[in-house]
Amino acid sequence: QVQLVESGGGLVQAGGSLRLSCVVSGRTFYAMGWFRQAPGKERQLVAAISWSGSSTDVADSVKGRFTISRDNRKNTLYLQMNSLKPEDTAVYYCAASRVRTTGPYEFWGQGTQVTVSS
Repeated sequence: QVQLVESGGGLVQAGGSLRLSCVVSGRTFYAMGWFRQAPGKERQLVAAISWSGSSTDVADSVKGRFTISRDNRKNTLYLQMNSLKPEDTAVYYCAASRVRTTGPYEFWGQGTQVTVSS
């Protein structure tokens, strides 16, 4: 049974940092990604990474501030978030794809809330 479990969310002031983690169990995946969804908005891709880490996709809105990485020995995906802004407030989801960083993403975590205060 595949499970993706996120952790690391919380409340932080603008300019601060958080690191999200996602532990994957059940199988390995070629591509992993972080998505986010703010209230009243559609879910959007934040960043994605291939198995080797050689290919990454990062949304323009977070480029230069967020870094995605993975440790395949630990079956863990990370998202380092620096210089956080109030508009980064959202539920962040970890997701996995068997095919490519552009998806489709077939497996999802339950989400972790990130709130950035101004």
